[in-house]
Amino acid sequence: MKLNPSTYSKRILIFLLTIVTGLSSCTTQTKTDNEDLAQPKKTQPKQSTPPKYKWQNTTLTNDERADALIEELTLEEKASQMLDICPPIERLGIPEYNWWNEALHGVARNGRATVFPQAIAFGATFDDDLIQRVGTAISDEARAKYNEAIKINNRSRYAGLTFWSPNVNIFRDPRWGRGQETYGEDPYLTSRIGVSFVKGLQGDDPKYMKAAACAKHYAVHSGPEELRHEFDAVVSKKDLFETYLPAFKALVQEANVEGVMGAYNRTLGEPCSGSPYLLQDILRKSWGFDGYIVSDCWAIADFHTYHKVTNTPEESTALALKSGTNINCGNVYSNLKSTLEQGLITEELLNQRLKENLLTRFKLGLFDLPGNNPYDTITADVIDSEKHRKIAREVAQKSIVLLKNKNNVLPLKKDIRTAYIVGPNASNEEVLLGNYYGVTSNTQTILDGIVGKVSPGTSINYKSGVLPFRENVNPIDWSTGEAKQADVCIAVMGISSLLEGEEGEALASSEKGDKKTLKLPQNQIDYIKKLKKDSKNPLVLVLTGGSPIAIPEIHDLADAILFVWYPGEEGGNAVADVLFGDIAPSGKLPITFPKSVSQLPPYENYDMKGRTYKYMVKEPLYPFGFGLSYTKFEYNNIVVDSDLNISAEVTNTGNIAAEEVIQLYISSPLAGKEDPIYDLKSFKRELLKPGETKKIVFKFSQNSLNQFNENGEEILRKGNYKVYIGGALPSQRSQDLGATPSISTEITI
Repeated sequence: MKLNPSTYSKRILIFLLTIVTGLSSCTTQTKTDNEDLAQPKKTQPKQSTPPKYKWQNTTLTNDERADALIEELTLEEKASQMLDICPPIERLGIPEYNWWNEALHGVARNGRATVFPQAIAFGATFDDDLIQRVGTAISDEARAKYNEAIKINNRSRYAGLTFWSPNVNIFRDPRWGRGQETYGEDPYLTSRIGVSFVKGLQGDDPKYMKAAACAKHYAVHSGPEELRHEFDAVVSKKDLFETYLPAFKALVQEANVEGVMGAYNRTLGEPCSGSPYLLQDILRKSWGFDGYIVSDCWAIADFHTYHKVTNTPEESTALALKSGTNINCGNVYSNLKSTLEQGLITEELLNQRLKENLLTRFKLGLFDLPGNNPYDTITADVIDSEKHRKIAREVAQKSIVLLKNKNNVLPLKKDIRTAYIVGPNASNEEVLLGNYYGVTSNTQTILDGIVGKVSPGTSINYKSGVLPFRENVNPIDWSTGEAKQADVCIAVMGISSLLEGEEGEALASSEKGDKKTLKLPQNQIDYIKKLKKDSKNPLVLVLTGGSPIAIPEIHDLADAILFVWYPGEEGGNAVADVLFGDIAPSGKLPITFPKSVSQLPPYENYDMKGRTYKYMVKEPLYPFGFGLSYTKFEYNNIVVDSDLNISAEVTNTGNIAAEEVIQLYISSPLAGKEDPIYDLKSFKRELLKPGETKKIVFKFSQNSLNQFNENGEEILRKGNYKVYIGGALPSQRSQDLGATPSISTEITI
């Protein structure tokens, strides 16, 4: 076919343009391949025709956009956006959104993600900088997963960006099954870890939030699980403001947490998601909270079903909405229209509450075109990446607590001749996870970690030996005899989320997730006794669990004891790192381990008297803040300067490098009477080389000495304050277990 000159010229031009475009594309791709895909890139807003609606205009403030969107909505559409499942508004091009998402220790219940150690292990690290890195990693994965999910129109539960984490309730009673979700029993430690987690999760972009954190369960919530839908947690104003509220206040005022979840229970007679005192007087007016408030799931239905403070769903809707709850996880807010028709609320109030939750969606960029948000460029490469697995391993390493090390049995030598591994948790992936977890194909069990650590010439044998929490069915037991012949027996025992957890999840719990005893299952105790009977070889006990386990008789039998929590996908490697000395243990207990439940007040009693290290006068099995190392640290020269800054010198007197958690406590003039016996006020984690001395300075102020009176008010008492610095709670029990004595001085006010 013969081409005329005009046609020929056009085809040559098209060909040349194709080549140029292809080269440009290749150049761009090469650059992308060399960048860190986890880092949000500065992108230019998508250029398009003027927006159809005012609320789509990204040059307006979020306030202006939210107001404009509300003006476009019908009453029915407004009501539909007040539930956790927000249906699409197709006429406006608004897609479905589900508010219910979880990220307690990794993106949870939503497929592949890095499984970090359980939250209680975060507390055991006493490392707020590390936990901020964890939060950052989780939100990177959250954005990557969200970006992929919307490509396939997956907008289901757990696939969004409003995460109902962290849980900053105080682990006041070790019987509570959900205590594993918290950072421990101390308000100060909980606030430091919680603030760091939220900052990492939400990011630091000036316009957009990477993911929205949510402080739960507000407030005074820590069991019993069986009674949570009907229970009234009665507390004094002193305990309320001294113990139960400080972490929430810190997350609001220091981390600008985006969401707060109301608890199921009542507090001081009012259901928490319908309490003007908690949600308006304290949260919004006193603390200045400006985010959204969500009910715990189906908690508003509890108003009329169990708490009996209302008579109808409409009355419950009105109480929750007037009190400040923006999002109803559940379906009671389906009655918003009839509630309005009955005159129980006004449309003006509905608009106000709707705006408060829409602002969160605008901050996340959920109403913007892809490309406007700097986090739109985070790709799936970050999900369960090598970088994030290393962070998970570091958290697990730093959370492991050495409770005993008789005759320096640990660390073990990697070229040990024979080792026998027993216990139901050695090869059990369940004990890595805790609850509210993601999934991954990269889990490393404790057995995996040990096998991968030792010399290829080491003989290792493994048998479960005993069932997790009941007697063996088969009476024949070959394992104990064989274990006694090995150079070392490593028994991996403890509990899992089958025995402790939330109301409906701990399948083996007779107390709907709570524990009625703190003991190790009796069959495990009996088995450990058999292992040690007539054996001269060392027995190393590795315990898994998310809460205190009382083992007074086992403490005397075992040569070494490690408490490893639920250590996440890299848990097995981390445990082996510590067992064989690649890492010195540095975790500290974020909660007191009692000797038995007989040392505890009644579970239903929320009074702090006799609870936690602050008010417990009975000698515990293991104190709060306790944890041994493979080296020794010595404390000297505590000094308080004229500005109340407090310093001390810490020396590593051993022959290996190790990290130490330096803890500062005070005791007020009324310590042990009206005030706590001890009160943690600051901590620092430091790496010290063998023989190295570091001067540690704590920035202090007179406000740091404040205590709470019976009205819940902060006051400064006159008199002598004692200040302690050391590596554990400054109690006699800590020293009896091998902790270095703390040093102390006094401050007179």
